[in-house]
Amino acid sequence: MEEQTKYLVALLTKFLPNDLPTQLRPEYRRRLEIILRTNLGQSQAEICAALGCSQETARYWMSIAQTDGAKSWSTHPLGRPKRVNDQYINRLKELVSHSPKDYGYSFDRWTARWLRKQLAQEFEIDISDRHINRLLQQMGLSTRGCQSEVKLNQNNPKITIDDLHPPTSPQSDESLWWFQNKI
Repeated sequence: MEEQTKYLVALLTKFLPNDLPTQLRPEYRRRLEIILRTNLGQSQAEICAALGCSQETARYWMSIAQTDGAKSWSTHPLGRPKRVNDQYINRLKELVSHSPKDYGYSFDRWTARWLRKQLAQEFEIDISDRHINRLLQQMGLSTRGCQSEVKLNQNNPKITIDDLHPPTSPQSDESLWWFQNKI
């Protein structure tokens, strides 16, 4: 096995002279072997038989080798995407409790989109806006302000808010007068 690895590394240095580390994780080694064998002209069936990998894995990395070239072997992350952890949740709480202006943004209130972008920058974990809102809801938090913070537009004099009192009878003159004066 050690001799096979040395042979593979020697061949790959022709394709990847600057990017090849001395110690490779098995997942990266398989990627590189598939890319190398694709460049040598082997078929998918031959690659699967030689490496014992699935057809899907071989097909995927063969297409990467044909479209992106051999240098793309290390640009794709290994395994499942990272998950949200306690540190991420604590940082989310901290961000929501402060103004975005404290972090250099020009707006007054966080949105799920901007929280996601800020956290993706810090933790390299990118989740959906919807998931951010779900996490906030689980914590009893929200990006929306409470009703007392909602301000009415007082620049529009045509809109008035009055206490409405139901008329005593539908045909009363008082209700007709009230209706005509409000229009």
